[in-house]
Amino acid sequence: MTYDIDDDPTRLDLDTIWAFLSTEAYWNRWRTRGDVEEQVRTAWRVVGAYAPGGEQVGFARAVSDGVSFAFLADVFVMPAHRGHGLGKRLVRAMIDDGPGAGFRWTLFTGDAHGLYEQFGFAAPDATAMVRPARPRG
Repeated sequence: MTYDIDDDPTRLDLDTIWAFLSTEAYWNRWRTRGDVEEQVRTAWRVVGAYAPGGEQVGFARAVSDGVSFAFLADVFVMPAHRGHGLGKRLVRAMIDDGPGAGFRWTLFTGDAHGLYEQFGFAAPDATAMVRPARPRG
């Protein structure tokens, strides 16, 4: 099967993105649909993966200062389309083939470490600090 990777934000299917992030993602499930739509709308960059018929089957978004730093977020591939290298293609399109190729990239993940290590992600160095999330409400 031939998949298309595209950074055109007008091509995104917000229903597909919301369906995955609200039911299958382990991260940030407290977000509302409105939160997700705003995050996608205001993202520095978005990349989608599409099956031959045009159905969106993967996604990644980034937040950035547009100059030197970017945060990779919400990377996913729908379960039925895994095993075709789409995760690699999404990450490559986002961080290596786009305008942020020279940036310092960060991300938070509880899985897929092997995928991200292929793109140079590693444990933070002495210049990085993280403030853990605080309880909401």
